[in-house]
Amino acid sequence: MSTDVLPTESTIRSALSGVTDPEIGKPITELGMVKSIDIAADGAVDIGIYLTTAGCPLRTEITQRVTTAVADVAGVGAIAVELDVMDDAQRTELRKSLRGDRAEAVIPFAQPGSLTRVYAVASGKGGVGKSSVTVNLAAALAEKGLTVGVLDADIYGHSVPRMLGNDAKPTQVEKMIMPPSAHGVKFISIAQFTSGNTPVVWRGPMLHRALQQFLADVYWGDLDILLLDLPPGTGDVAISIAQLIPGAEILVVTTPQQAAAEVAERAGAIALQTRQKILGVVENMSWMELPDGTRMEPFGSGGGEVVAERLSRAVGAEVPLLGQIPLDPTLREGGDAGVPLVLSAPASSAGSALRAVADRLAVRRRGLAGMSLGIDTTRS
Repeated sequence: MSTDVLPTESTIRSALSGVTDPEIGKPITELGMVKSIDIAADGAVDIGIYLTTAGCPLRTEITQRVTTAVADVAGVGAIAVELDVMDDAQRTELRKSLRGDRAEAVIPFAQPGSLTRVYAVASGKGGVGKSSVTVNLAAALAEKGLTVGVLDADIYGHSVPRMLGNDAKPTQVEKMIMPPSAHGVKFISIAQFTSGNTPVVWRGPMLHRALQQFLADVYWGDLDILLLDLPPGTGDVAISIAQLIPGAEILVVTTPQQAAAEVAERAGAIALQTRQKILGVVENMSWMELPDGTRMEPFGSGGGEVVAERLSRAVGAEVPLLGQIPLDPTLREGGDAGVPLVLSAPASSAGSALRAVADRLAVRRRGLAGMSLGIDTTRS
């Protein structure tokens, strides 16, 4: 509302410093996105904003954020926001401000000073709910205030965009790829670069290059945690991740079934060869709660404990069983609907169990426990 005190360019710019770009997560004043500020005699304010690209999918959200911020400034009357587009030189400066002036992008999570905790969610076989666990842990961690990203490394069986309920395409600024967000989680998947349900038919070297681009060319920002949804097994992707991010820790997902546990143990044991740390084990589909309050165990019991115990012996340090997730149809329904169960039904048995695992991950700190140091104890 207009008053006798007119706003100044300084007060308007100060208000705009609290507006962050939805994709980059930094103030628009720092990104060079404020083109102009014009103030009329009656307090009306015209603001020019540069978008990074002409097809920016978040132009409406940016306009709303700018309008809301400026409306709180004393003396402001009508507000008009005019959108323009950065030219090539401006985009180059933006890229340099975010990534530096390096000719080749580097993987930030592989750098010695990285504080991002990288968790590679693995399983020995498909169908154990690995992607459901990944997405729900990501959503629960983001809700706790952490900055979280998910890389859908299951190139052939990608499912993360559907489970997060967002099929938005990434925005590209020069060679930087801006990942979209859903439920507070940044994510990238090969599904965002293919048409419809087209299958990906690639061999090992192409898989490696795609993962490298997702890690280096995507602008993830300052992440607290990056979750990697790996494909089942111990093939090319698992090996590439170990090469690209040696510090990634492995989180093994299994079911109680003994046959599944044996296969899951192999997925975790790859850490012995790659010198990676094993974060722990999550047992999914542990039991089903019946209407009378009793539990039925359709897949048996004990698989998660067996995997944790055997991996502990193999690496010479404790590999904990981080949690047991009940078999709950609403977990599957949440994945199909694009709303993780930890958000839609946090008090449910499965939702509570997943949030408990997320609580344990949220307070973890880096260390050497559980990591193979590559020391050959057989030599004297």
